[in-house]
Amino acid sequence: MSLIQSAILGVVQGVTEFFPVSSSGHLILVPVLFGWRDQGVAFDVMLHGGTLLALLWVFRLDIWRLLHGTFVKPEKTTQRESWMIVSAAVPGLAFGFFFGDVIEAAFRSPVWVAFGLAFWGIILWIADVYAAKRARSVTSVQTMTWTQAMVVGFSQMLAFFPGTSRSGITATGGLFSGLDRKTAVRFSFLVSIPTVGAAASYGILKLVKDGAGDASFLSLAVGFASATIAGVWAIRFLRTYVETHSFKSFAIYRLILAAAVLVLVR
Repeated sequence: MSLIQSAILGVVQGVTEFFPVSSSGHLILVPVLFGWRDQGVAFDVMLHGGTLLALLWVFRLDIWRLLHGTFVKPEKTTQRESWMIVSAAVPGLAFGFFFGDVIEAAFRSPVWVAFGLAFWGIILWIADVYAAKRARSVTSVQTMTWTQAMVVGFSQMLAFFPGTSRSGITATGGLFSGLDRKTAVRFSFLVSIPTVGAAASYGILKLVKDGAGDASFLSLAVGFASATIAGVWAIRFLRTYVETHSFKSFAIYRLILAAAVLVLVR
């Protein structure tokens, strides 16, 4: 694997991990479209280390506030917020532990990716329209209900199917449950911290056990760095974007990409 390939895949991971367009789907499709050898699941998951660092950096003040208000100087509202985030992460983590590898092996193909991109893009669009027409929405994580948190949590299980998008499906669940766009995206990012952390840890263990394949240490470092930088940009961009824009453009992009995939790989 060349350094250019590593950098491109890192940027793809960093942006698409947080945009609702499916990071795993893009990491499968990019090598196909450019005629590269598949970089392997281990390298894909290793890139999650870069996106985890991006999350920790952007939300460092929130993480400190939650830890301080939960353990150092307990405050009931902050403790409730912390436990909702942790609880919402559990369904996805448990599902991934038992079924993640099986699903990855069974659905890691461009056709399945195209289906996931199109289908869940349409569902995201419907959820966005539904939320826009709703008279009232929850406008902060602190005022969310436990039911809303768990709807987001259980929706995360679908993210293991390539083409779905973790950020997309959790935002969709949040919109359907009564959150506004800004809150749905914010809670999605907060819940993804333990989830991406687990994925990164799993990736490191897999690399130690199975090796990095064609990827050298330098390639991994370049991929990690580019994923981190791109991830920081993507998080900040999306948080600002949804304040004044809908998810429509992302849904349209998913549909166009799905059609292009089916044409190119047939």
